[in-house]
Amino acid sequence: MILAAVCASAAGNAIRNSEKSEMSPDSVYVLESVSVTGSRVPMDLGTSARIVTVLDSVRIASMPAQTVNDILKFAAGVDVRQRGTMGVQTDISVRGGTFDQIAVLVNGINVSDPQTGHNAADFPVDMADIERIEILEGPASRIYGTSSLVGAINIVTKPGKGRGASLHAETGSYGYFNGGASLSFGKGRWNNRISGSWSRSDGYSRSDKRNLNADFDMLKAFFRGSYTGDDADVSYQAGISRKDFGSNTFYSAKYDEQFEHTLKSTMALSAQTKGAIHLKPSVYWNHSQDRFELFRGDDSKVPFNYHKTNVIGVELSSWVESCLGKTAFSAGMRNEDIVSTNLGNPLANPDGKYVVGLNRTQISFNLEHDIILRNFTLSAGVSAIRNTGNEDGFGFYPGIDASYRFAGNWKVYASYNSSYRMPTFTELFYSVGGYKADQLLKPEKMQSIEGGLKYSAGGVSAVATIYYHRGTDMIDWVKDNLEGEDAPWKSWNHSKINSLGEEFTLRLDLPAMVSDPDFFLRAINVSYSHINQDKELDGHMESMYALEYLKDKLVAQVDFHIWNRLFMNVSYRFQDRNGYDPYSLVDSRICWNAEGWSAYMEANNILDHTYYDFGYIPQPGIWFKAGVRFELGW
Repeated sequence: MILAAVCASAAGNAIRNSEKSEMSPDSVYVLESVSVTGSRVPMDLGTSARIVTVLDSVRIASMPAQTVNDILKFAAGVDVRQRGTMGVQTDISVRGGTFDQIAVLVNGINVSDPQTGHNAADFPVDMADIERIEILEGPASRIYGTSSLVGAINIVTKPGKGRGASLHAETGSYGYFNGGASLSFGKGRWNNRISGSWSRSDGYSRSDKRNLNADFDMLKAFFRGSYTGDDADVSYQAGISRKDFGSNTFYSAKYDEQFEHTLKSTMALSAQTKGAIHLKPSVYWNHSQDRFELFRGDDSKVPFNYHKTNVIGVELSSWVESCLGKTAFSAGMRNEDIVSTNLGNPLANPDGKYVVGLNRTQISFNLEHDIILRNFTLSAGVSAIRNTGNEDGFGFYPGIDASYRFAGNWKVYASYNSSYRMPTFTELFYSVGGYKADQLLKPEKMQSIEGGLKYSAGGVSAVATIYYHRGTDMIDWVKDNLEGEDAPWKSWNHSKINSLGEEFTLRLDLPAMVSDPDFFLRAINVSYSHINQDKELDGHMESMYALEYLKDKLVAQVDFHIWNRLFMNVSYRFQDRNGYDPYSLVDSRICWNAEGWSAYMEANNILDHTYYDFGYIPQPGIWFKAGVRFELGW
């Protein structure tokens, strides 16, 4: 979905949030001044005590990617396990965790799905909407709540300043097409942006009966607005994502014509006051529906599964600055409700096909104090969390982050953080089709320590990190092969899983290094992640998720300025997953930018490798795409 005009950014258009050239020698320093959500109070990336990976418009512009999911594949500590292409269904995890253990946010609003993390990446935003992506690795309960057991991903969209419109269209292999438009409009203190896109494909595979089983039809729409007042700023947003897709052998290798329909919508309203005491009230509503068909279009063999969830959240955050630093306090409530054909307890008043369900409420209080000095930052806090979904009382989850900046361009940092996660409704109740859930699952708990070193100057940015995670009562689906070929997959609490990992990232901005803004080699990005986990299952036991972690991941990207307005990116990715054969992929994008329009061509998996992210689901071979985009202003 990212179109050629995004390539225009790589060619030198202005960064909207920095008002500087995207390819200027100062781009690294501009990024350091971006305010990120790595703590309870606003803090620049450069002074944050915790390392937040930011994929800004410069990086996104050059990547051979069409979805948010594809972009995240190039982040060192992020594991993207793809069942369906183009964001159809993707399991996203961080630092050896599972897809249920991260918080997913859009403009700071939690859109995580309590039914299952399989649907967490149903982002309602088009690629053209994205200003940057923030990735916080490690436990983050005191910032993002209990769904952020091992990390959080925040999608920040463009604010819609000024007046203008854009149109884009692209096509490619396997009957792929994507088209969309956006409109920005505002007056005085009001700014608004609305966008929509539609995509489809016949898919890259067929069932044994030669029927479509990897096809998709997707629709997205998103609206974001803001009002700037004298005493407070107000922001509001709404989005919807609708998907129909063949899910071939997504959940069972026995059935290759599975099918799913998902519908996800979100609405949010928040404000922030100005003055000595900052108050930020917010309220949001997330709604989702899905229908799963084991036999596509035929419920006479196995009835379809229907699920509908509603999440309502309210929070009041506040912070005040004094001579002792910044102190923040927040209180929040999040109610999660599901009605279903098979997830939950019998309903007192069934509604048609929805005969079972569950409702639970989480209450949280957070306290944090930040000290920001010339060269030193300290952030310490604690969360108190109670969930009606279990019999536990309030649990307390502390954390502390510290960083010291020295020699002008160096930063050393260290942190300790803890968190916990409630089981999803699927983990608690899904007991059909070869699965047997445990309603008595305990919440997962995580403690983490990490430390590292960062350098940023003269077009060079490098980060080295080492971390240790200690997880207890970790949840996975496990099969005991001693019970026979048809043994069910059971949801189960592991006793402990300890993870030791190292990460390294390096970015070279060559024009800044050689003091030549027209230098043909624009940027080099290299990142490497290694994880080792000490939990092993007996030889007759098989893990579906938790122990199939990504042991090694290497990413290398090079951006070229070939000639005039012609730019090119070449990306390489190596992955070695526990229990799978390692593989390497090469992708490339070439784009041309002109005044008011742009065009691109792209190829993914150029070497046409056969590889697997999950189970027995082969991923597509080489895939070609081409697109065009027009920008209009008035």
